[in-house]
Amino acid sequence: MAEAVVEEKGREWEKEEEEVDYVQLARELENSSPLKVMDRALEKFGNDIAIAFSGAEDVALIEYARLTGRSFRVFSLDTGRLNPETYRFFDAVEKHYGIHIEYMFPDAVEVQAFVRSKGLFSFYEDGHQECCRVRKVRPLRRALKGLRAWITGQRKDQSPGTRAQIPVVQSAEIIELDMQVDPSFEGMDGGIGSLIKWNPVANVEGKDIWNFLRTMDVPVNSLHSQGHVSIGCEPCTRPVLPGQHEREGRWWWEDKKAKECGLHKGNIAQEGAQKLGSDGNGAATINKSDIFETQAIVNLSRPGVENLLRLENRREPWLVVLYAPWCRFCQGMETSFVELAERLSGTGIKVGKFRADRDQKPFAQQELQLRSFPTILFFPMHASRPIKYSSERRDVDSLLAFINALR
Repeated sequence: MAEAVVEEKGREWEKEEEEVDYVQLARELENSSPLKVMDRALEKFGNDIAIAFSGAEDVALIEYARLTGRSFRVFSLDTGRLNPETYRFFDAVEKHYGIHIEYMFPDAVEVQAFVRSKGLFSFYEDGHQECCRVRKVRPLRRALKGLRAWITGQRKDQSPGTRAQIPVVQSAEIIELDMQVDPSFEGMDGGIGSLIKWNPVANVEGKDIWNFLRTMDVPVNSLHSQGHVSIGCEPCTRPVLPGQHEREGRWWWEDKKAKECGLHKGNIAQEGAQKLGSDGNGAATINKSDIFETQAIVNLSRPGVENLLRLENRREPWLVVLYAPWCRFCQGMETSFVELAERLSGTGIKVGKFRADRDQKPFAQQELQLRSFPTILFFPMHASRPIKYSSERRDVDSLLAFINALR
């Protein structure tokens, strides 16, 4: 990732990091100015934090960072399908601020296989999530693995149904606030809670962002003057009409209440199927109807799991996740587990899921080594007892290393 370079000041802040109460910090900064939030973020994480820049009005984040007087890093996702105006805007921003944006690109082989299989415009027919996963989510995951925190331009007024409750600071610890935690990505230390998300303009309205940009004479994307408000990839972005919400110009053929590409998937709330609940230990959770929904993952019933436990009936190795759809940690690993299942498709290893809460929990505790959610088990070909994955690292590479050591 490219940068305005930050001087290394030692690692004393790491000791302080362990003692930070992010619930309290989120409350403390909730009504603070974007400049104060930005300053705290850069002060705390130094070179281990970066601004995620989409090429739209979130250029305001870069201006706030400049105003702090601190060094900062900026990264952006080049999906290969951005508007020409956005590429020219990137160049203008780099020259204006004297920085080098750290561009992240999708895997060329993966894009090639996807386009050859589905075509260039499959998202108009079966939804944008698969394309976004290849071109945006996975490159973002690679970028964030080198950080301890990131800064986004999310605002509460941006998207109906998905961003209304975002706080200025998000971490996996913040479970008692009325918002959906976003544990979808991991930082350099690995595991849930290893990445802190800062949203300095969460409480700022769009009109005030634009007043700020005009006042500070900040360069803006020329697409804004053509009626675009929210800007993404060229095929999935169009101008909005007067009176339309800004996100209605994104993926306009889909449900307007769930317009997230996967970068902020944790914001999505499903009406009727998803609500605040408890994990049985007093911790606030988000209830969902089901997760890990893909053709690459077999939905196992109790008899199916019992059959797996009988070695003589096991014709191929299995990787099975014991989960509860309301568990925020299960939700947090959904993207990586789905990607893992897709990678393992056709390799001779079956991937399954077994809902192990409610009346199935005693069985799972007694027979499947369940202690907490999620629990991941590998059923090898020639061993009667499944092998439990004991690490908290649930990224694709770590899970693949576990499987390859046992297959």
